[in-house]
Amino acid sequence: MIVSGGEALVDLVPAAGEGGLLAPRLGGGPYNVALTAARLGVPTAFLSRISTDAFGDALVRRLVESGVDTSLVQRGAEPTTLAVVTLDDDSSARYSFYTEGTADRFVADPGPLPDGTSALAVGTLGMALDPGARVYETLLRREHARGVLTALDPNIRADMIADGDAYRARFASWLPSVHLLKVSLEDAQWLTGATDPDDVLAAARSWLDAGPGAVVLTKGADGVVLLTSSGLQVTEPVREVAVVDTIGAGDTVQGAVLAWLVRHQVTDVSSLTRAEGRDLLAYAARAAAVTVSRSGAEPPTEEELQQCV
Repeated sequence: MIVSGGEALVDLVPAAGEGGLLAPRLGGGPYNVALTAARLGVPTAFLSRISTDAFGDALVRRLVESGVDTSLVQRGAEPTTLAVVTLDDDSSARYSFYTEGTADRFVADPGPLPDGTSALAVGTLGMALDPGARVYETLLRREHARGVLTALDPNIRADMIADGDAYRARFASWLPSVHLLKVSLEDAQWLTGATDPDDVLAAARSWLDAGPGAVVLTKGADGVVLLTSSGLQVTEPVREVAVVDTIGAGDTVQGAVLAWLVRHQVTDVSSLTRAEGRDLLAYAARAAAVTVSRSGAEPPTEEELQQCV
């Protein structure tokens, strides 16, 4: 079982042909990871605190409809986090968040995860906004110590981080408890200050020295790279599709990578062979291509993905 922990929120996205009106889309980084893994056929649970308002009910309903186990979901009367999304000329998404006093920030520590948990994924606002971030930090370190495969996607929202240097130090403190680090090129640049592609790769390799067995670096139209602590480097190009928007693309990559690892019973990501790395990245790239061809974060099912082979 994969447990994905973090915020569940509502994206307000531009509605096509509606004169600038915004339409609600259910999402959030770890929420989308859970949807992806479950739709790809891997038993998956979601951990967060979700509002009892109408948005929260819809968020839980979508999890259930996608086959996600909601037994770890906590409910509270606080409102749902909102994100207003704008799309650039290349359909890339930009976000403005409304998080003050929202339900997901008040998640309680559930204690050790259920026996049989194969992976834990955390990230995005869940690791940036206290008090919830402290809960997920504790969970990450405890489950890593218990031998669970741990995955982190920081998915930086710079406008929500008051002290960049403090966050970078906090990020560094997580790495010894992370097996798999998934990071976008933009996030790597923000975390390191590097702009040259070679410098970004060097930074990714330095993170491997801090603990992770593998780094997955997504580079938008330039593809996705896998680096392992054993020295492997594999690059997979993106699939050419008509892009509607990029909402949830990185989350889909993370969910697909975890689904592949669990299905193939990989517990030591540093030991991936070149052939396995290529298969892993190709699987994730196919899944992300389906997501970006749709409006909002709408990851594919395993059946849909097989039709893309």
